[in-house]
Amino acid sequence: MTATKSSGSGAPINVLFVCLGNICRSPMAEGVFRNVAASHPLIGEIDSAGTGAYHTMEPPDSRTMSTLRKHGITDYNHAARKVTKEDFLTFDYVIAMDKWNLTDLLELREAVAKKSGNDKVADVRLFGDFGPGGKLNERVGGGEVVKDPYYGGVNGFEEVYKQVTRFSQGFVEHLEKKQQN
Repeated sequence: MTATKSSGSGAPINVLFVCLGNICRSPMAEGVFRNVAASHPLIGEIDSAGTGAYHTMEPPDSRTMSTLRKHGITDYNHAARKVTKEDFLTFDYVIAMDKWNLTDLLELREAVAKKSGNDKVADVRLFGDFGPGGKLNERVGGGEVVKDPYYGGVNGFEEVYKQVTRFSQGFVEHLEKKQQN
């Protein structure tokens, strides 16, 4: 990972997507967001990770990859990894897929902020906090959860694709609005 934290207005924004094992939802979000934000001047580094190390260095679930390919995202490669404390200093946003992971990430963020003394620690949000038109849910974690499709069929992965596409568009719109202010 070569991302460096953006340090001012107009600097590229680095984004990390997080789920539990980093083989289903967060790689799907990363792949879709890369596609939605391709060549967008506001976006810098994009990555994904898991709060657990269950699948470290494994590729995404085959159903994640087939869903991405079905929607024309064919150039995505990824190996699962666990979130690190450094991620909170490297990325501007750490985006959780569900409330369980959001809680873990908020606790880790607080520990990193206290230990580092750095006031530029990543914003941690639920991906579903970013709505249509760039509307941001006022309450952190108040938005829609991206359901884990792992134990279900292909339809669950298709539903995740629809959610992360919608949230990716809302997130980009939010960033554009934020830059205009």
